[in-house]
Amino acid sequence: MTILLPSVRRSTVFLFGGVAAMNTAMVGASTAATLIVSADAGPAWSGLPNAFVITGTALGTLGAGAVMARRGSRPVLLAMYAAAVAGGLIAFGAAAGALLAPLLTGMVLLGLGNGVAQMSRYLAAELYPAHRKGFALSVIVWAGTVGAIAGPVLIAPGARIAGLLGVRELAGPALVSAAIAGLALAASAGLPRVPPPPARPRLSLPMVATALRRPEVLTPLVAMVGAQVSMVAVMTMTPLQLDHHGQGLDVIGLILSAHMIGMFALAPLSGRIADLWGGRVAIYLGIGTLAVAATTAVAAPTAHTSGLPAALFLLGYGWNLVFVGGSSLLSRDLPADERTQLQGGVDAVVWLSSAVASLAAGVLYGLGGFALVAVVGGALALAPIALVGRRR
Repeated sequence: MTILLPSVRRSTVFLFGGVAAMNTAMVGASTAATLIVSADAGPAWSGLPNAFVITGTALGTLGAGAVMARRGSRPVLLAMYAAAVAGGLIAFGAAAGALLAPLLTGMVLLGLGNGVAQMSRYLAAELYPAHRKGFALSVIVWAGTVGAIAGPVLIAPGARIAGLLGVRELAGPALVSAAIAGLALAASAGLPRVPPPPARPRLSLPMVATALRRPEVLTPLVAMVGAQVSMVAVMTMTPLQLDHHGQGLDVIGLILSAHMIGMFALAPLSGRIADLWGGRVAIYLGIGTLAVAATTAVAAPTAHTSGLPAALFLLGYGWNLVFVGGSSLLSRDLPADERTQLQGGVDAVVWLSSAVASLAAGVLYGLGGFALVAVVGGALALAPIALVGRRR
């Protein structure tokens, strides 16, 4: 039985708090920004805020991985969460004044905070012995459950706050997001001060790109990208599918809630699987779950009380198994002198794949409807199987 030092427990709590706060902040800001752009620039441009958030998140993970390797984690967390606070305030001012460019700038800065929040699972894993790394990082992933529950709840109060301030209601959630990002900043300030890591060679972008092709990196990378693309494509088109078949926002919200529960609530179970049987086993189970989810979605594309909720829950949990399993491999198998940078590089690729999936899903839906999206999503989830089974 491993006895954890009080400093390890304290650091885990502060990392968890920062991630939970940042996830909560992102829900409100992204929702409000999407509605603002749709109202001010037209529905055709409503995907811009999400695209800019994804860009900021990819830059955040890549930059955080590079700087943490030289300066340590605490200064990077503080800097990027501070950028997120600034982004929320900029987004609030831009929303109040109906200014598109500053609004998108604010979303990029919020994305930087989201990027360093994503990297926090690796920081938690570094605190634990090898046989508990999967569970440690899964606890940080579980923090997304807090954002999934609290984020939507805070949107309406934020709108009321904006009304009291005399600005448009949709600006309010951005202001609340800035305040919640401030809680993430405060949580990071509670982390212990530690000396910077020993001097290590800095990996250039070409070196990172080359390293991403190594088997110990490529295996989790391909599995995580396949799961991310499959999940994002099906999830993105589900509200549209439901709307086209006459379902209201209440049904859409319930089904997406089932999906979010699948994505985050069972993360500790995924971590235990990765610790007991290895990250590859967790990845295989996740790929199988994603395939079952896609099959269910194809078989019951309009069953809003049975088939679709089950499909979206399985879609979320399949993604979680692959995400936690792949992350555990990256936490155990990489050399210490390049681990952090390569983890950031993998996360950047995974997040950029989300943008591609979002755009491609709309095209597929236009060509063949929801069934085509689900079939392609399932196929992409299954594609990495041969590579995952290959030994180094």
